[in-house]
Amino acid sequence: MNRRRSLLIAVVAAVMAAMLVYGVYVLQVNQVEMQQTIPIVVPKDFIRAGVLIREDMVELRNVQKGSYTSGMLTSLNEIIGQETLIPLGTKEPILKWKVNRYHMLPNERQATFQMPKEYLLSVSNGIRAGDRVRVYVSGTEDGGSRRLFEEKEITVASVKSSANVEVDNPKNPNLLSKVEGDKEKMYASRLEANGAIDQINLNLTENEWLEIDRLCSSKKAKLVIAFSSSSILTGE
Repeated sequence: MNRRRSLLIAVVAAVMAAMLVYGVYVLQVNQVEMQQTIPIVVPKDFIRAGVLIREDMVELRNVQKGSYTSGMLTSLNEIIGQETLIPLGTKEPILKWKVNRYHMLPNERQATFQMPKEYLLSVSNGIRAGDRVRVYVSGTEDGGSRRLFEEKEITVASVKSSANVEVDNPKNPNLLSKVEGDKEKMYASRLEANGAIDQINLNLTENEWLEIDRLCSSKKAKLVIAFSSSSILTGE
């Protein structure tokens, strides 16, 4: 009887020792894995362009160090309150260049320039602050017309009426619809406005402004500023 009891105790002790060893092994493996991964910020679900990011839209996900790049965001505080410049896929790493906290402000290479009225031939009525536009020049020295800035689209900082009020639909503001990612409301907001566009401000680099000034200061060439549908359709 004592012999059986001793054998049973020995077996139980061996099992417990094995479990302890295995537990220590699992703990060590987890620690090694944690040391080899980095938490990055990813969207919980698909996020459209032009959406203001809230805390419930994003989460942290661990990735292997070998997959990490310096452009990835690693803290939720870095992303909350920023605006998406392009659509963000579900669970894909969010890169710094894909978001911007002040999208309508000029970047470090730009400044906001108000276009002189004498430089303008026409401005599309549907343009609103935050939109992207295409800029053309008409009546150049050779008598032709062309698009400026090598197919680049320019961000509109603001559009003002003659009363110096931002042109928009007060009942259905375009920027609010843009933050919510509601394209139908963005489209509808352009059908009614609180005034006609009298002033337009564009975010341009110094070279871009000097090019416009060189072309238009003679009063022969004038600008045509056209609304780009990418302002609404980005993310389709």
